[in-house]
Amino acid sequence: MPRMLDVSDDVRAEIGDEEAARLLGGDSAPGSYDCTSCRTPGHTERERTSTVLFVGEETAVLAFAHAACIPSQVVPVSEEQLQGAVRSITAASEQSVPAPITPDSPLQAELGVTSGLLLIGGELQPALVVEPLGPIARPGTDGPVDVFLPLLIEQGFAPVAAVDQVPAPTPGWSVLLAMGQLHAILQPGTGGGTPTAWWQAHQAMQVAAEWRSAVNKTQRVLVFAAPVGTIGQQPREDLLREALDRAAARGQLVAAAMPLAGT
Repeated sequence: MPRMLDVSDDVRAEIGDEEAARLLGGDSAPGSYDCTSCRTPGHTERERTSTVLFVGEETAVLAFAHAACIPSQVVPVSEEQLQGAVRSITAASEQSVPAPITPDSPLQAELGVTSGLLLIGGELQPALVVEPLGPIARPGTDGPVDVFLPLLIEQGFAPVAAVDQVPAPTPGWSVLLAMGQLHAILQPGTGGGTPTAWWQAHQAMQVAAEWRSAVNKTQRVLVFAAPVGTIGQQPREDLLREALDRAAARGQLVAAAMPLAGT
């Protein structure tokens, strides 16, 4: 039976006219699916469905989403990120673990990332809070000075005096969501090349349905960052907000608004 599929020109260019015809004719498209954006069930025979192609260096994965959630599109990702997305399909129930990252230098660091909703300007905003698990030093130095915030300010993050307004966007940075789960925070590629992972989860990070709903509405994520030991693990969003307010008051908080790279 023919499927109610949207195949964008970009997706068609990647998969070819033959495969696009097979999809539209129902030969190679599933009947039911889990929306790659909102993670709720969909059906290609009963509702408009977007084809979303995740493309890595060597691998491509075709996913499906409600057309009401996102349009048909090609999403470039690194091969490692794509393999992580594939693993998340078969191991979505596993806990995510922060991965080693490189903040604008060869320096390796490990970051903790927490998701939450913040009330700003009377609206709930989807946010990520990033905090290193140890002090960050510049390459080639062994001094005690933690330069995590200066490194981010050099990359366009802005100091936050109070958590009362949406921060400005930081060009080239984005947040990668795939199949409704958090995979990575991407930074600009060298010389304008393909973005690379600044932080990446070993396994896709589960986020609350309310957080996904807010992201679908705003199409961006507010990313806040603070030095090690500033925020800590907060069990509730109100406590997370209080910790952010304290960090801002002490001049220990930076932030940026990032668009979605993916769904």
